[in-house]
Amino acid sequence: SSNKTLVSPGDVFELGFFKTTSSSRWYLGIWYKKVDFRTYVWVANRDNPLSSSIGTLKMSNMNLVLLDHSNKSVWSTSLTRGNERSPVVAELLANGNFVMRDSNNKDASGFLWQSFDFPTDTLLPEMKLGYDLKKGRNRFLTSWRNSDDPSSGEISYQLDTQTGMPEFYLLQSGVRVHRSGPWNGVRFSGMPGDQELNYMVYNFTENNEDVAYTFRMTNNSIYSILKTSSEGFLERLTWTPNSIAWNLFWSSPLENCDMYLICGPYSYCDVNTSPLCNCIQGFKPWNMQQWDLRDASVGVKRSTRLSCSGDGFTRMKNMKLPETKMAIVDRSIGVKECEKRCLMDCNCTAFANADIRNGGSGG
Repeated sequence: SSNKTLVSPGDVFELGFFKTTSSSRWYLGIWYKKVDFRTYVWVANRDNPLSSSIGTLKMSNMNLVLLDHSNKSVWSTSLTRGNERSPVVAELLANGNFVMRDSNNKDASGFLWQSFDFPTDTLLPEMKLGYDLKKGRNRFLTSWRNSDDPSSGEISYQLDTQTGMPEFYLLQSGVRVHRSGPWNGVRFSGMPGDQELNYMVYNFTENNEDVAYTFRMTNNSIYSILKTSSEGFLERLTWTPNSIAWNLFWSSPLENCDMYLICGPYSYCDVNTSPLCNCIQGFKPWNMQQWDLRDASVGVKRSTRLSCSGDGFTRMKNMKLPETKMAIVDRSIGVKECEKRCLMDCNCTAFANADIRNGGSGG
């Protein structure tokens, strides 16, 4: 029933039934217990609500099942497994992860199912955003339809590993509207300033089990979440014990230059210039009339053809690296070797460090 809840150790998270203010639809969800403004971080049956407050969450045949007033299943964990040797329990952990596990195994290895594998619109600390290669699952965020409707909205934030170096994309109705830039060893260059936060540690893992972004808090009294809003933004929100509401730390896209493909090939975007799109040195617009009308989508072309011997490079600072689907990445070489190889290949037109830590490596 709506007044029975599970509370996590430490009293940070609470799981139970809730309804949105303007409807009689009911959901099973997880929210922050101590935050006055009710903040939902996970919803089980977001696209299949209960029609009344009469609902039952129970264990049935080694699965978690959510039943409505007529005992019809509206959501379940849908696991197909053999017999468990010991009883299975469901538990809300201190970090907000709702898990089903073998009662004799509290390790993550004993988790038979976990809500962290099925994000809604919110990334919590210790939650992974990206690919679980063992389970073949891409964990991504999908916004609410609007602030009062938790059903799947039009905005999503997901990792793409198919087109070069892994990169996150913000999508609206499946169309890319913003990209994070590839991971450079320290951060995603298109993701605003998390590196300034001394109470947060974040990481991007790329191995044979995971290709995923995660963050954790070093100060447990501060809450922080990443959220896709129904208005079309990825937001970093923080809350402290003295807060009366969540503080918007940053949101993205922030400006016109953050929009996906705002400038065409070989042009770059600069918020301090008018027009925003500029030709790289040695290039000119394909179509001057379009360019003068502030349409830079066609891009620019070389003023002089490459001779492919004796050519050099123009240094461009403070740039978000372009998409890397056409790039070759060799993490074993330095930037000097990368430059040398690029000069020897007529198809290579630019080079950069793949990892900027400790003076830079990879190219």
